[in-house]
Amino acid sequence: MKSIPLNRMRSRSQQGFSLIELMVALVIGSILIAGTVFVYIQSRNSYGVNETVSRLQETARYAMSVVEPDIRMSSYWGLINDPELVNNRARQTDPVAAIAPGAAANVCGNNFAVDLYSTVEGTDNIYNLPCAASPSGAASPTSDTLTIRRATAIAAAPTAGRLQLYTTRTVGQIFNAAAAPGPLAPMGRVNDLIVNAYYVSRDSDERAGLPSLRRKQLGAGPGFVDQEIIPGVEDMQVQFGIDPTGLNGTATRYVNPDDAIPAASQVVSVRVWFLVRSPDPEVGHTDNRVYNYGNRVNYTPNDGFRRVLFTRTIQVRNSLG
Repeated sequence: MKSIPLNRMRSRSQQGFSLIELMVALVIGSILIAGTVFVYIQSRNSYGVNETVSRLQETARYAMSVVEPDIRMSSYWGLINDPELVNNRARQTDPVAAIAPGAAANVCGNNFAVDLYSTVEGTDNIYNLPCAASPSGAASPTSDTLTIRRATAIAAAPTAGRLQLYTTRTVGQIFNAAAAPGPLAPMGRVNDLIVNAYYVSRDSDERAGLPSLRRKQLGAGPGFVDQEIIPGVEDMQVQFGIDPTGLNGTATRYVNPDDAIPAASQVVSVRVWFLVRSPDPEVGHTDNRVYNYGNRVNYTPNDGFRRVLFTRTIQVRNSLG
């Protein structure tokens, strides 16, 4: 029997991978690494999309949380429920009321602050208030406006320079003084008068080109101040739910803000849509959806921004006053 030299046996036992085996191992390793990187990138992109959508939903919810209490409490006047019983009120078509004669109080229109007849009003796909939108008059040309008038839910102390309501169970009065025009206890109550006109601006306080939800708010003076509520709201559409009888509080149809409403009807609910947009476009994303909501028809952005459409129907508590 022929023996094998010891050095040859050691040589064979010390042999490594062949070139083909090494290439196969490299290919398999590359595939595994590529798969891992792909899964990581997809997971990161999915996380980014989910984070963006969550922020958009949060923006929409916050905007709705600001507007909803105003709508729900519109037509609330303290201890009475009929604006016809409130003295010093005036329609916007009347001469300027003596209780609020200054330019600051009428900058958004004559008697805009004391028109208790129009507790819920708006404009359809246009901003046409005399007071300039802010910043730089950049109101959205396709968004609705919504104006709400009411009294605060919490009683207030008489304050000079602020329009307030003094009410009893039988009568009310708008006043502007450091003292109420009658005894406060136990028969009277003072509430601040609230007038908020919501609209959408093409720019925000943060930067130009980022739309925002804003409002003209009645404040001290009396006068109106412009406030940004939250950036990112690209569009607001509203419709009014109408009770044609004015007796049962049930909406039988919804109309746009500029539609004629019969005199006997009551606005008993308001349907609001907010279209919220991401601050920056997303690489590789195109929003080519067709949006139909409110009086906005066949809106297709065809850009890289992500959007969320949020809607809610809000009942007016005091609609049967």
